[in-house]
Amino acid sequence: MAAATCTLLEFQGTGKTFGAVRALEGVSLAFHAGECLGLIGHNGAGKSTLMQVLAGTLAPDQGAMLVGGQDLRHRYNVRLAREHGIRCVFQELSLCPNLSVAENTRLMCAGLAGWGWRARARRAIAEQLQAIFPGHGIHPDDIVADLPIGQRQMVEIARAFVCEGEPLQLVILDEPTSSLDAGVAAQLLRFVRRFVEGGGSIVLISHILGEMLSTCDRIAVMRDGKVVQVRPAADFTHTSLVECMGHAAKAAEEHRTFVSRRHGTPVVDTCPARQGDGQCVRAYPGEIVGLAGLAGHGQSQLLLQVLRQRVRGRQGVALVAGDRQSDGVFPLWSIAQNISVASLAQLRRGGLIDPGAERALANEWQARMGIRTPSMDQPIVALSGGNQQKALFARALATPHPLILMDDPMRGVDVGTKRDVYATLAAEAAKGRTFLWYTTELEELQYCDHVYVFRDGQAVLDVPRSELTEALILRGSFQEHSA
Repeated sequence: MAAATCTLLEFQGTGKTFGAVRALEGVSLAFHAGECLGLIGHNGAGKSTLMQVLAGTLAPDQGAMLVGGQDLRHRYNVRLAREHGIRCVFQELSLCPNLSVAENTRLMCAGLAGWGWRARARRAIAEQLQAIFPGHGIHPDDIVADLPIGQRQMVEIARAFVCEGEPLQLVILDEPTSSLDAGVAAQLLRFVRRFVEGGGSIVLISHILGEMLSTCDRIAVMRDGKVVQVRPAADFTHTSLVECMGHAAKAAEEHRTFVSRRHGTPVVDTCPARQGDGQCVRAYPGEIVGLAGLAGHGQSQLLLQVLRQRVRGRQGVALVAGDRQSDGVFPLWSIAQNISVASLAQLRRGGLIDPGAERALANEWQARMGIRTPSMDQPIVALSGGNQQKALFARALATPHPLILMDDPMRGVDVGTKRDVYATLAAEAAKGRTFLWYTTELEELQYCDHVYVFRDGQAVLDVPRSELTEALILRGSFQEHSA
């Protein structure tokens, strides 16, 4: 790991409130050159708020912000942050979907101005994409809206490292691998180490504990708006990190007990659109069926195919979207309204929605999913990204539908909450509900009864949980399968 050389910026007793909610309280934390600092904590712990202060998009209410030894808190903003070489890749992507990759690069880089800017923007973003994600397959003239979410995430990350006439010292990466498959995520983490070993500084926010332990030099743990631990990454283990975040660690043997549920009539019996050998994906009542493989190889397309079939056949189905901003939340609605919108038929009294029943439903699922908010009447965009995702889970699970489709839904969800969700899924499956679950996290496949591995739009492996191994998944993802 690289040794830190100097302090770029330091928070001293920093605080931030939103009305009655204290998002940050007395935070003291330094950011060094030549270091990857990990920032971890449960959803709502204050990580994203702290990073917005660091990026200049939020002003702190108290404390000091020392930049080059000067307290700049009262005049710190986005412009000043960029002048000091501080960039941020937020969890919620900020790309303009109607513009090309090169045009989005120009928007965030003032140095790409004047005659010939388009050619320079193309060249700059292409070079950064190649440096970070070799073999990325993205053209600078591609329209962002036409890219899958994983490639959009890659563009957002690469754009932050484009340096044209501006300093580049510190880059904040907020859940940067949440939409990337394992191979692309590994490329990014290797680049992070090269960047800090060259003297740069990275702040890495991730709920994937292995990434934090293997990539970071130091890890700061946040809980309830405070930094409760800062230690070298080598001093942490998976268990101690979870404990510091305030969650009781659970042993691996607490995974669900698996028995074959492959009997009766399947709830899902669908052949992927590009399948050449007639292999169908089947899911039976009470099963949790996983869809594995590299991102963009047909898993999400299969979920949409099943969704369309169920809707056309007037069969009950709910979807938990992974891209919550595009496909999930209604940003102008309250948290309660976002949860209840899929259950309106069950909330009617006469021809109108019963407000009491709607409130009771929202409160029940707030408690069951642990949504951290002082009021369910707040706009859903007031929640952290992970808490927004919990609301989407609540929306799907609150319906009476027998089939739940999940499109890589754990993006930005902390490890403790993930385990709570896993337990909820297992309990619902025990009642007979069926789950079809696409995930890019190999660990999550341990919670599935059956797994299909996808490659090039086809299901190439059909594996019961008892025979599943990481090597088998990787082999199916990258190689032609032989019987």
